[in-house]
Amino acid sequence: MRAAGIDVGKANLDLAVDGQPGVDRFANNRAGITKLIKRLEAMDVQRIVVEATGGYEEPLLEACCDAGLWIARVNPRQARDFARATGELAKTDAIDARLLARRAGMFGDRLRGHVAPPAWQRELRDWLRRRGQVVVLLQAQKQQAAMAPPEVRKLVARTVAALTRELAAIERSMKALIQEHASPALRSSKGLGPVFQATVLALLPELGHLDRRQIAKLTGVAPMNRDSGQGQGKRRIRGGRAPVRVALYMATLSAVRWDPLMKAHYQQLRARGKLGKVALVACMRKLLGIVNAKRRDELRMEGLALA
Repeated sequence: MRAAGIDVGKANLDLAVDGQPGVDRFANNRAGITKLIKRLEAMDVQRIVVEATGGYEEPLLEACCDAGLWIARVNPRQARDFARATGELAKTDAIDARLLARRAGMFGDRLRGHVAPPAWQRELRDWLRRRGQVVVLLQAQKQQAAMAPPEVRKLVARTVAALTRELAAIERSMKALIQEHASPALRSSKGLGPVFQATVLALLPELGHLDRRQIAKLTGVAPMNRDSGQGQGKRRIRGGRAPVRVALYMATLSAVRWDPLMKAHYQQLRARGKLGKVALVACMRKLLGIVNAKRRDELRMEGLALA
């Protein structure tokens, strides 16, 4: 099995093939990605691994999927840990590409191949990303206005008004996509508002396809053991998809106040002596499990209807 690793940067893509010397560089644009895919097809590469780089890898992922190539996206922290495990402490684009290729060759069968999202999901993802940027800008502008002199405050007010209009337009576009694609499972509990629905639709397509433990681990709300010998460390959550976890946290805050089932579960945990944040994370895990189970049942019914 021939494996390749691609280090993704804002401007360049560095390609390394496991077992072969040298690293080839391509531009990270449409023309460069087209040349890279032709090279991969000519070399008959069966496994490709790239790091998550804040979105710069997404055009490459989608192009590889469209071309029928198997490609996986890995967590940068895990890639760096793999590099340290091999004894490689230096870090350059070429070194990263070669290490990704080695990881693809050694552990390619353990990685989950990337599945390109449909066009509507890509659009919703882009709207969701822009919404987050606008919300941060609005918050910063409002904080600055509170400390600014009157002359500056007028200018800030214009910026706030423009950002507010943009936010409203973004949310209208998101709402249209949510109404078209959100299933009843995503509206089945108090607190599951438009932002949660959009986040899950855009960033958690695995919902309903995994069991409750797997989906909790993927989201980053599963407690991880830290045991060694006779010692038992404190369980903590770590990793996962941070944007989904944030949306789930906000949904759970509302659910433990207004949903009778979640409120009772939270109060029961607190009565047993659990700390507030520990109880809230447990409620996040329970709420996610409920939504995941309902979505799984919906997918099963859809499959039976198609059959």
